[in-house]
Amino acid sequence: MKSTGRKSRHLGVFVDRTAADVYAYASQPANLPAWARGLGGSVERIKGQWVAESSPMGRVVVAFAPRNEWGVLDHDVTLPSGETVHNPVRVLADGSGSEVVFTLRRRPGTSDAAFERDARTVAADLARLKELLESA
Repeated sequence: MKSTGRKSRHLGVFVDRTAADVYAYASQPANLPAWARGLGGSVERIKGQWVAESSPMGRVVVAFAPRNEWGVLDHDVTLPSGETVHNPVRVLADGSGSEVVFTLRRRPGTSDAAFERDARTVAADLARLKELLESA
């Protein structure tokens, strides 16, 4: 079933590391293959752009928001079709730990099943980020 209405879902994970630690790690595009497997198994810098070569979506270009002190990890993913998908992500301080929140937005024409699959992928990526940072 396809939905034409706008929809988003906030997926989050608490990490037992400071927001500064989480942001420092997650904001490095070279670290993406270790935790964001939804973008693919490899990423490299090509002509000034971060390119994920083995993404399930094909070759994609990933561009992060400029480094900032607010924990904004927004990133744009440009698909092979040329379409750019904006992904809002925040690292929020929570006492001595932090919470990472990813806002998954449903793209036009995305089926309910595909949106749920995307949500599971993002949740798995966030769980992997938590595991990596808490075991370091």
